Amino acid sequence: MKEVINFGYLILTINTILYLKGFFKNGKAFKIIAVYNAVIFLIQLYTDILYRQSINNLYLSHFYFILQFIILSFFYLEIIKIPIQRQIIKISIPLCLSVLAIQYYINPNLYYKFNYFEIFITSFLLIIYSMFHFYNILNESKKFFYINMGILIYLFSSTIIFISGNLMISLSSNFNNVIWLINGVLYLIYQIFILVEYIKHYSNNNNENNE
Repeated sequence: MKEVINFGYLILTINTILYLKGFFKNGKAFKIIAVYNAVIFLIQLYTDILYRQSINNLYLSHFYFILQFIILSFFYLEIIKIPIQRQIIKISIPLCLSVLAIQYYINPNLYYKFNYFEIFITSFLLIIYSMFHFYNILNESKKFFYINMGILIYLFSSTIIFISGNLMISLSSNFNNVIWLINGVLYLIYQIFILVEYIKHYSNNNNENNE
């Protein structure tokens, strides 16, 4: 399991370097993904540092899900052009964040455990945005097809795993290991999709999706 997770982190590191390298040569959507990779890389790095020091790092999951939601929402705002879809995204961003802020204000203890609602609502909205984009590119050029596919597959599958996070604490360690192995494989596939997007459209100065 550790090898799969480490390989996923390796691909994340490569993606972070590649996308930051092309930051100033490509369009806004590319820049947003570059920032997303960098932010997730830093969160994963700090999470690993705390883990190695046997310090509770569960609270970092909230930064992961909320920042992922914010950054990828702006990514979809950039690549989605249909007004009604853009309006849905623009409304859902502050609405989602406001609801989560109220939830944490009412129940601060949620900060120290997996927040089922936070995981569900942030991932569910991104899945909706992803479906918007798939629908929009049916008869158009497949812009950011691989990144969008990775987002859909990973979020749809991993949401179920993360939502069961608190439950898994009470289960056997062997079962937990299987669950986290599956999540590690999904994360690796997600990062590979992001890498494929770069290789197909941005390597060798090929700026096919330069927007």
